[in-house]
Amino acid sequence: MSLSRRATQLTELMDDPDCDLRLLNNTYRHFGAINAVVAGWRGTYRRGIRPLLRHDRPTTVLDVGSGGGDLAVALRGWARRDGLALTVTGIDPDERAFDFARSRPPIDGVRFLRTSTSELVAGGERADIVVSNHVLHHLSADELLALLDDTSRLARRTVLHSDITRNRLGYAAFSVGTMPFFRDSFIREDGLRSIRRSYRPRELQRLVPPGWHAQARSPFRYVLHGEPRG
Repeated sequence: MSLSRRATQLTELMDDPDCDLRLLNNTYRHFGAINAVVAGWRGTYRRGIRPLLRHDRPTTVLDVGSGGGDLAVALRGWARRDGLALTVTGIDPDERAFDFARSRPPIDGVRFLRTSTSELVAGGERADIVVSNHVLHHLSADELLALLDDTSRLARRTVLHSDITRNRLGYAAFSVGTMPFFRDSFIREDGLRSIRRSYRPRELQRLVPPGWHAQARSPFRYVLHGEPRG
């Protein structure tokens, strides 16, 4: 198996509208544990979000493709522990993700909407900070550029798209590390497909418009940073 190019022909099991709903919900449920280990959002929060927050005035975050809602909840929790005012809106056009996120215990300052970035742009919506986690590798080149355009219009201050990097070490580590676990979900199979579909920072940098910067955070992941338009 070669990882020299993105395996764009692969489709993740959870993206199938007819996939097993029990396995899908278990996948959403496990995302919190998986992301805590591999997503690196604690560091991204400290570097890219916390410096923009205030104690006396809420900062708004839009979490694009929020899935099961674990990132939205985590960001709100970290800010609260730091004594900073933050509200998070998670959006996902997939009804199944929206239903799962909405079933979570209510948390003050966190809400979920079933909508898309294009609908929010059309409605004139804005947020101070726009983020996404593990969304970019799902997209074709045209879909990626459309998302970047939308998120740069939605953000007042900054955009942070975080995702995994395609490499053999990450593929082997994820394959071995998840083998005994998550058999009641799509985590392992979809995680391996995700790595094969993912961008490398340099190839992503060649694709994105001026003003976007893909920065490697480790051998396994990167953050694509963009500024607001207008």
